[in-house]
Amino acid sequence: MSKDIKINKGLTIRLKGEADKTLSNAPRSRTFAIRPSDFHLITPKMVIKEGAKLLAGDTVFYSKANESIKFSSPVSGTLTKIERGAKRVITRILIEAEPQDTFKAYSSLNPETSDAAAIKELLLASGCWPFVKQRPYDVIAHPDTAPKAIFISAHSTAPLAADLDFALNGKEKEIQAAVTALSKLTEGDVHVSVGSGASSTFSNLKNCVLHTVSGPHPAGNVGTQIAKIDPVNKGETVWTVAAQDLVIIGELLLTGKFNAERVVALVGSSVKAPKYYRTRIGSEVSTFVYDSGLEEENVRVISGDVLTGTKISPKGYLGYYSNTVSVIPEGDDYEFFGWNKPVFDKISASRALTFSWMFPKKKYELDTNTNGEHRAFVLTGNYERVFPLDIYPLQILKACMVEDLDAMEALGMYEVAPEDFALTEFICVSKQPHQQIIRNGLDLMYKEIG
Repeated sequence: MSKDIKINKGLTIRLKGEADKTLSNAPRSRTFAIRPSDFHLITPKMVIKEGAKLLAGDTVFYSKANESIKFSSPVSGTLTKIERGAKRVITRILIEAEPQDTFKAYSSLNPETSDAAAIKELLLASGCWPFVKQRPYDVIAHPDTAPKAIFISAHSTAPLAADLDFALNGKEKEIQAAVTALSKLTEGDVHVSVGSGASSTFSNLKNCVLHTVSGPHPAGNVGTQIAKIDPVNKGETVWTVAAQDLVIIGELLLTGKFNAERVVALVGSSVKAPKYYRTRIGSEVSTFVYDSGLEEENVRVISGDVLTGTKISPKGYLGYYSNTVSVIPEGDDYEFFGWNKPVFDKISASRALTFSWMFPKKKYELDTNTNGEHRAFVLTGNYERVFPLDIYPLQILKACMVEDLDAMEALGMYEVAPEDFALTEFICVSKQPHQQIIRNGLDLMYKEIG
């Protein structure tokens, strides 16, 4: 069964540097890193010490709040260093990889005949559970909470996002196994959203409800799809799983291996030859960034897309959930009278001295300049033009800033995640950090309400 979802509000940001449909194997990283900060509100408890040998899939640490949620090594090798920050908080775990991976053997399962308890036990033991997130709060799902539905977005509309049909071509068997297994974990439906003209990678899936999504960004955000299909109300929980993570879950079920392989799109106007690379979670991004070459030296490397990704060093490591690495010019220069002249080379949701609306198909080469400074909120009405959820964006942002829990609940805080406010942050004339404001609000609700 297929259902159509059409999004009218939003803004498609067309940038130069889209990845060519070419897939190469990235040179193997010498070291891999796991950053506990990738797992929001998780306090890690180490189970191994520096110098210990690891197999791919061995447990490295677990959540201090819930010992059943485990985090596994993406490669086999030696744990060489546990880096700590203030108050001895673990900031990074470094693993020196062996030339070839040796996998820890887990039991394989037939998702068609296995029950929910067995599937959940395998996902928890293997370290695949962190791929399952929940709303409200946009954190790793609590294993003891039953979701009313599970949502998977196989259609990405973020700037220069990876083409999931291309990246996951040939992985139909693993994806189907994962979707079938997830369908056992909820009494509701597994909702899979694809773009119009999607390939058979997703369009022929069984044991799910298929939705066809069209419209500008953020049509591909799972939060937008949840709002249009089955919104989250107080007391309800839904789970979300990223499309690429389905492959890891499916391969675990079919083979018993935790194979943390990733197909990463290296994109951006500063990349000489943007294309796709096959690598692993936590790899050094320099292995493929420098393989493609850079157009300039002064660049910003982002693990993720340009709206929601995390700035990393050019010699940093791929984020746990990232399937895109964006490289764009570093905006550390200033334009003379940039505020008082017509703008032809930037994209804008406004028509005040800007002309991007006249060229909807034009692609832009943008840098990291914010083109303004932080100031108090200005009431422009622009947020509502790019925000497709049935929520007042400015009001909910202000409620988070003043920590008004009642107002946050009433305005729909249970539905949202920081990425849902990436576009409002992009067009904000006040240069307010919308995503961080929402994250702080969600953390407060999690602490006070749970």
